[in-house]
Amino acid sequence: MKSICISAVSSNEGKTLLTTALLYHFKKSVRAYKIGPDYIDPQFHEAICNKASINLDTFIMNENQVNWIFNKYNDQDISVLEGVMGFYDGMDKGSSAYDVTKLLNVPTILLLDGSGSYITVSAVLKGLKTYKNDNTIKAVVLNKLSSSMHYELIKNQIEKDFDDITVLGWIKNDLPSLKETHLGLDLIDANKELLEDISKEILEHIDLDALQTASRFKPNETLSYPFDSFIKQNKKISIIKDKNFSFLYYDNIKFLEELFNEVEFINPTKDETISKDSHLVYIPGGYVETTRAYENIKNSLNFKNSLIEHAKSKHIYAECAGLLYLGKKVDEKQMSNILDVEFTLTPKRTRLGYYYCSSGLKGHAFHYTKPLDTKNAVNILSKSKDGKAEGASWSKNKVYGTYLHTMFRNNINILKDYFGI
Repeated sequence: MKSICISAVSSNEGKTLLTTALLYHFKKSVRAYKIGPDYIDPQFHEAICNKASINLDTFIMNENQVNWIFNKYNDQDISVLEGVMGFYDGMDKGSSAYDVTKLLNVPTILLLDGSGSYITVSAVLKGLKTYKNDNTIKAVVLNKLSSSMHYELIKNQIEKDFDDITVLGWIKNDLPSLKETHLGLDLIDANKELLEDISKEILEHIDLDALQTASRFKPNETLSYPFDSFIKQNKKISIIKDKNFSFLYYDNIKFLEELFNEVEFINPTKDETISKDSHLVYIPGGYVETTRAYENIKNSLNFKNSLIEHAKSKHIYAECAGLLYLGKKVDEKQMSNILDVEFTLTPKRTRLGYYYCSSGLKGHAFHYTKPLDTKNAVNILSKSKDGKAEGASWSKNKVYGTYLHTMFRNNINILKDYFGI
């Protein structure tokens, strides 16, 4: 089998750039993965290769569970994992690219910035290679180079210093196709010609045969189902999903399809309504707090009214943007008024990273809003089990909203109260 992880020294080093090129090149039979809890990169991956991208997170799930998730979806000729931050970043939570690739035996390709340097690049590589002896670093790609001569200088030094590293090639500085885009989410709607141009330019000087050789690996065996067992529910769940509420882990969707007899997807932007026979509404995270995002749903009164009606006697589980929508308002923007809490949008982010919830859940939070008052909060989030904590979840009757994003498959027992199963 073939699998590779694209990692680097830090964020903003070109991981998404190289991952994009490889996903497009192998798009006929590739599975994308994202290490860590990020929602944005998986959306980007899926837009490129038309297959769901899977999050691998060894903080939210344990090692056996992550190994099971990886094998469950590893159904293509090659899998490409995009790392998080720098290669070792996240080790304190057990969730770095190093931790995940070591667990899965996946070879790592380091993308190293060679601009303004040559011998020092090899020294940086030595530091990464020797920091942990059981790392999976097998190859490098050199980024932001000015010429083939520059590449040969660095390549020769690395080959002199290492006998176990393959130098796969290099990427030019200032590629023409990137002058028209910052390679952000705007590329989701880009035409295929642009993606093809970007892929060709990035991969022009990379030995793809050598890359595939470096990607060969032997996956771990899949153990028996490493999660709590569950009984399929003869009930319907409504999943809210549109451009505002789009932060969904793919395995969460698949798990809910396994757990519930019927699943419907509701698009608030189109003012669709929740079925009257739905047992549970799940509202994921996304964006409702900005003026641009709010415009998409402020006039979706049929949807709002159906949600309000559902909340009178049935279950709702909401994350982040879903929580905001359940509240009274965000500044002057009126929400559904189901939960007794108001929010304000702040210029600086109020949470970022992994959190422990007093409910027993672990997960991730990233948001720029905060509640005006936490006196009615039912749960708190803290960076560590014994750390400083602040209110982050609100509840009323069978409605529960939280700032925490989490994964469902390994939390079924904790979620039973919220899902009503």
